[in-house]
Amino acid sequence: MFRLKYLILAGTVLATPAMAQDASSQHDHDTSAVHGETSRDIVVTADFVDRIDVIGGVSVVSGDDLVREVRGQIGDALTSQPGVSATSFSPGASRPVLRGFQGERIRVLTDGLGSLDVSNTSTDHGVTIDPLTAERIEILRGPAVLLFGSQAIGGAVNVIDRRIPREVPENGFHLDALGGFGSAADDVSAGASADVALASNIVAHVDGSYRHSNDLKVGGFVLSPELRAEQLAIAAEEEEEGHLDEAADARNLAGLKGRIPNTGVETYTLGGGVALINDGGSLGVSVGYYNSDYGVPARPGADHAHGEDEEGQDDGMEEGEGPVTIGMKQWRADIRGQINVDGPWLEAVRMRAGYADYKHTEFEGDEVGTVFLSDALEGRLELVQANRDGWRGVTGVQAFVRDFEAIGAEAFVPPNQTSQIGVFTLQEFKFGPVGLEVAGRYEHTNVSSNAVKLALGEDAPVVAVDRSFDAFSGAIGLSYDVAPDVQIGVTGSRATRAPSAEELFPNGPHIATQAFELGNPEFNLEKSWGAETYVRGRSGPVRFSLSAYAQWFKDYIYEVATGEEEDGLPVYQFQQAKARYYGLEGELEAKLVESEAFNLTGNLVADYVNAKILDGGGDVPRIPPLRVKGSLAADQGPFGGRVEVEHVFEQNDVAAFETPTDSFTLVNAAVQWHPFGERDETVLILSANNIFDVDARRHASFTKDFVPLAGRDFRVSARLSF
Repeated sequence: MFRLKYLILAGTVLATPAMAQDASSQHDHDTSAVHGETSRDIVVTADFVDRIDVIGGVSVVSGDDLVREVRGQIGDALTSQPGVSATSFSPGASRPVLRGFQGERIRVLTDGLGSLDVSNTSTDHGVTIDPLTAERIEILRGPAVLLFGSQAIGGAVNVIDRRIPREVPENGFHLDALGGFGSAADDVSAGASADVALASNIVAHVDGSYRHSNDLKVGGFVLSPELRAEQLAIAAEEEEEGHLDEAADARNLAGLKGRIPNTGVETYTLGGGVALINDGGSLGVSVGYYNSDYGVPARPGADHAHGEDEEGQDDGMEEGEGPVTIGMKQWRADIRGQINVDGPWLEAVRMRAGYADYKHTEFEGDEVGTVFLSDALEGRLELVQANRDGWRGVTGVQAFVRDFEAIGAEAFVPPNQTSQIGVFTLQEFKFGPVGLEVAGRYEHTNVSSNAVKLALGEDAPVVAVDRSFDAFSGAIGLSYDVAPDVQIGVTGSRATRAPSAEELFPNGPHIATQAFELGNPEFNLEKSWGAETYVRGRSGPVRFSLSAYAQWFKDYIYEVATGEEEDGLPVYQFQQAKARYYGLEGELEAKLVESEAFNLTGNLVADYVNAKILDGGGDVPRIPPLRVKGSLAADQGPFGGRVEVEHVFEQNDVAAFETPTDSFTLVNAAVQWHPFGERDETVLILSANNIFDVDARRHASFTKDFVPLAGRDFRVSARLSF
């Protein structure tokens, strides 16, 4: 599928930033890392700096926290972190939402490189990264993440694993195994990885995982109050017309409780790698396979009769007569290398590249509806500067190419090709307590298709479209150390992003989202100005972080319901307009009791986002509301416990044809045991989530009106490490 010129372009820049590639080994036996403490002191997000101090904000999920929070999709595993929500389309498809941004503005990375799937193109597409094999997960916020591409304008999530080994195991062998059971969906999961030293400087790795879950149990009615009222109105209308069976179906749907039909998931992965590691650097390769089959819940009122003519009479076709399911497969190969130069100006040269062959089939019952095919290649090369009197930095080049095709009667996006090349730099200067960072990026993007439909209807003209974009982005940050462990700072940024093929070219029905999606091939670059101020650090037993941010967009691209229907589906159209985001997020943690025998820690997290379409456009759709979460955690030797209360406020700031979301409160609790000692990573965790079985819906979810969050869920989770 790849065009030759794209392969040649990418082949000249095979590489990557080795983001966090050596950091993990430094913390394998650190107590804070074992128990999952979120702190900038234990996070290394780029090898050329100890941490991104000025321009970025970083948090990490690892250790016990990762074991307790791990779910089938990466989005649902991170929602306890400040500023993080999830798309929660279904249990099989959920991406992170950072500061209200999702989709094309959030990059999901594996070991610093893109996931190379199509999860960013639509909310029904799952992420091809299994958290079961993750060592830790980093959440990167702020303009510094533009170093990883303009699609990271809202932030990035980086999943670190050991598929390409970073170190030789101390005793020649290392094993990690993670598994669990959850009652809300009869969720059974298990994953394991092993590293074996084949020689003094050669390490082999193998990993695999399996997960199976049934339909998800919820804490109330499946449908939201608005959809229940709609179904009851339909039932009354059908009764008046004498259609008793149809009326009964509508009433049954309005009263549906218990489990969400067609939400089961089955996923398995396999992977292996080998690396040569010595004082001069390292070189490693890996191969992985991801396979997932999951159900797509039906949107009430959006089911359309594929086999009906204009008068609504069945023409005998059987398409669309069964539930929609998705079968997803990805083969992936990766390479990572590093040369330690240790010169007066140049410290190291690092490279990273990955290639993925992806296939995604949307089934309607037993019939194949649409097949999505994607070949993608991404690479980065970085020159890491030596530290010279408080000046250090990195400069690099990145390339990405993708050949995408959707096949079927409901292929809502035409075949298209994307190529992108970028050049970036980040420079850090330290003058005593004052820190200065400057970052810049230039990116050239080409998006083309030979089959773009320009209007609705079968007779609409079809033309070739070839768009090129030149995007310049930059950021500057200033910080001041008011105390040894306390820092205040301010940043400013200018960011630009090229529209994606899925924003430019769609024109058709999408069976999985049950919507008719329309793009615009004439979109301009999306441009924004941003500012952020923060304070973070430690003071005695207290750790704190508070950020206030704002971003102003020109030609902001967003998808909104129009209120119209096409082919019996609600029409969702991508548009451009001026927009404004602002928000707050903070975390406060205090050691309330600290002794050799017993520790008690309190934690408070809060986040808020407000986003408007300017010039009378109303609210940006699917923005998470204000949230506050408090927790108490205690540990005594190898034993520990935790209880938390999370309150999510109602969201009434909604876009046209978007329904509001009620407030809800979740209460969770967990106990844990480290059988081989409190500093050992082996742990057994018993947890209860949504203890009071409340009806909870994420406003950021495209399907929140008919896919609520899990009800009461008892879980057993365990990790074995030696």
